[in-house]
Amino acid sequence: MADSGVEAFLTAREEQDIILAILEAEMDTSGEIRVHLESSAHTDHYTRAQEVFHVLKMDNTRQRNGVLIYVAVADHKFVIYGDEGIDQVVPDDFWDTTRDVMADYFQKRAFKDGIIAGIRSAGQELKAHFPWGADDRNELPDAITKS
Repeated sequence: MADSGVEAFLTAREEQDIILAILEAEMDTSGEIRVHLESSAHTDHYTRAQEVFHVLKMDNTRQRNGVLIYVAVADHKFVIYGDEGIDQVVPDDFWDTTRDVMADYFQKRAFKDGIIAGIRSAGQELKAHFPWGADDRNELPDAITKS
C-alpha cells in the first residue's frame, strides 16, 4: 500500500501528465521508461532503485534499454537508473546532467516538471540509440508505480 505522503506527492492530473510524457518519449524508441514513487528507501537509494528496477521486470527488456526514475518522497531523494544497454551508449555525463536538471526543478518543488524533464532527456537518448523498429512493442506498462 502506498504511503499517504506518496499519494499527496503528485495530483492525479500531474500523474496523467507524466504518463503522457512517457508515452511521447517512448513513441519513436524501443526503450522503456518507468516512474516509481515510494515514501522511504530504508536503504541506500541507488541500491533500492536497482531492486525496484528488477521487481518491475525492467531488466527483462529485449535490448536492456529500460530507464527508471525512482523517487523516495519522504527522503527527498531520487535516482535515475538505466539498464546496461542504454548505459553503455549514452555520453559519460548523461546520468549526472539529467539528475542535475531534475534536481533544479525539485529544489523549486516543481516535482512533475522535474520528472518530465528526466523522462524527456531519457527519451531523446533512447530514440538516438534505440530507434523504433517494425518488430518492436511496448514491453512494459507506462503507469506510475508506487509502494
